[in-house]
Amino acid sequence: MEIFSTEDQDRIVQAISVAESKTSGEIRLVVDRKLSGDTAMDAAVAFFKKLKMHETVLKNGVLIYLAVDDHKFAIIGDHGINTKVPVNFWDETKEHMLSFFKQDQVADGLIAGIHDAGEKLQAFFPRKNDDINELPDDIYYGNN
Repeated sequence: MEIFSTEDQDRIVQAISVAESKTSGEIRLVVDRKLSGDTAMDAAVAFFKKLKMHETVLKNGVLIYLAVDDHKFAIIGDHGINTKVPVNFWDETKEHMLSFFKQDQVADGLIAGIHDAGEKLQAFFPRKNDDINELPDDIYYGNN
């Protein structure tokens, strides 16, 4: 699935790696061409389970889902992070990302969302010496 240039893919994966280097939290990005499910949130929830994000030790996984052709996206966090961030945090993160998407800067929008999530994860789940990277940092391309 050719959605991002090699450079943009590298920048996105690097943003995930940098964000995760400061936290025990896990960030995953799922990209579909077309929406998987009825809504972006439904798709995000399905991929959250499929990618075993609910199995992180501290329940601090964050998933960003993007359906490129349908211009839909969602962000979800597991129970551990959701109990720590302000109620409107994910909506504010989505608005930040949307400001880039509206300018057709999709990769930059994703990087902004990854950065925002990473900062909150770092604040509430700082990296410890014995932390391990529980999930891959690569972009997961969905079903279509």
